[in-house]
Amino acid sequence: MSLAHVHGFMISLDGFGTGEDLSMEAPFGHAGARLVDWMKSTRFWHEIIGEAGGSRGIDNVFIQQHSPGIGAEIMGAGKFGPPGWHNDPAWKGWWGPNPPFHTPTFVLTHHPHPPIEMEGGTTFHFIDASPAEALKVAREAANGLDVRIGGGVTMLRDFLAAGLVDYMHVAVVPVLLGRGVRLWDGLEALEEGYHVETVSSPSGVTHVTFTRNGV
Repeated sequence: MSLAHVHGFMISLDGFGTGEDLSMEAPFGHAGARLVDWMKSTRFWHEIIGEAGGSRGIDNVFIQQHSPGIGAEIMGAGKFGPPGWHNDPAWKGWWGPNPPFHTPTFVLTHHPHPPIEMEGGTTFHFIDASPAEALKVAREAANGLDVRIGGGVTMLRDFLAAGLVDYMHVAVVPVLLGRGVRLWDGLEALEEGYHVETVSSPSGVTHVTFTRNGV
């Protein structure tokens, strides 16, 4: 059976995966780009934006694991768009005509919406389902490959609480946000079900991996 993976999920030192006051102009709210700035120096990011260069160090090693072996993605409504996006019939996500997923991508939402087919193999499907139900649908679409649990914070926390994540890479970024949505709330002793490893990068980012016991 395919596994459920989380790759490159970024949180602050105080555990927030996004800030407050999200909007069209501020996808991460008051956090701005502080959670993602470290990634912009990697070779992985340079290749995405079509530029030469970028570091090949520890940060790049981790972040380039984002796509290989992934056959479907699940994301929350808050990752797909800002509050109220479902009222805008022209909204097709943050990522332009060719999103970086290149797989069937399932958006968890209570608002019905027809599928949106994008360039590069990404098709957004909008489903109202529990984490377990969504994972079952995504596994069927993944054709034996793994499923990426893409976030946002609340959705990932729900999948963790339901015991559905097999492998998770969290990048702890050396910033303090002070407010927003915290990943670890309600997940006391989560680590007992996983083998946990940490690797520190010269950038100041700490990469923490959780591999489910027995996987």
